[in-house]
Amino acid sequence: MPDLKGQIAVVTGASRGVGKGIALGLGEAGATVIITGRSMTDAGGDRPGTIQASAEEVTAIGGKGIAMRCDHSVDEEVVELFKKVESDHGRIDILVNNAFSAPDRPIFEGAFWDYPVELWDQLMHVGCRGHYVCSHTVAPIMVKQGRGLIVNVSSFAGMSYVFNVAYGVGKAAVDRMAKDMAVELQPHGVTAVSLWPGVVQTEYLKAVSERGEVPFALTNGESPQLSGRAVAHYAADPEREKKSGEVLIVADVAKQYGFTDIDGRQPGTILEQMAP
Repeated sequence: MPDLKGQIAVVTGASRGVGKGIALGLGEAGATVIITGRSMTDAGGDRPGTIQASAEEVTAIGGKGIAMRCDHSVDEEVVELFKKVESDHGRIDILVNNAFSAPDRPIFEGAFWDYPVELWDQLMHVGCRGHYVCSHTVAPIMVKQGRGLIVNVSSFAGMSYVFNVAYGVGKAAVDRMAKDMAVELQPHGVTAVSLWPGVVQTEYLKAVSERGEVPFALTNGESPQLSGRAVAHYAADPEREKKSGEVLIVADVAKQYGFTDIDGRQPGTILEQMAP
C-alpha cells in the first residue's frame, strides 16, 4: 500500500457503500480520514451502517478515522464542516465527493416518466450540487496550501445508459465538473478527477440482488474497498497532476499500479464484471 501518513482526507457519505470503501482504502494507507454523513444510528435493512462504525473500521485498519455528522443537503452544515476540519488539522489534502441521496424506490424499475419529477431534484441536489458545494468550499483551502486532490465519485452512467435518465445525467455532470475544475485548479497545484468504480458489491446492491431486483450479476464485481485502494494509490503518485481532469476507471487504476481487491482478485472490465 502507498504511504499517506499525515494526509488529511474527507470522504463524504461514508457510512456505507463506496464511500465507506474509499475511507477504508485511505485508512489502509495510514491517512487520517474524516467520515461524513447523516447516519449516526444503524437503521439496518438495505442501507446499514453509521459514520461512527466506519470511523472505527478505518482506525482498526491502520488509519485514523474521525466521524463528523453533516447533512450534505444543507450548505451551512457543509461550510461549518470544512471550517472545523481545517481548524482541527490545519489542512485538507484529499476530498472525495461521494455523498448521494438514493430514493427509497429502486431507480431501475421503470422509464423516467414512471417516476415523479422530484426524482431529478433528489438525485441532483446531493449527488451533483453537493459535490460542487463541497469542492467550492474546499478549493480555497487547497489553493492556499498549493496542493490538494478532489475526487468526484461517478460511474459508467456518465458515458452509457445505466439505471435511469436522471442518474446518468447527474454522473455525466460530475465528470464534467471534475474536468473543468481541473483547468482552473491546475495553476495552483490542485488536482481534480472523476472516479468510475465497476459493479460494486455494496450492502444495498447485495440486498436487492438477493431479492432478484438487480438486472445484472454481482458475482464478478468489486468490493467497495477497491475504489479506496485506487484513490490511495493515485493520491500517492507524485505525477498525479498528469491525469488531472480525467476519468479514472477503478479496474484500470488497479492494473496500472499493480494492486488487487481484498480477495486477491484483479478486477475485470465492466462487461466482465456484469457477466453471470
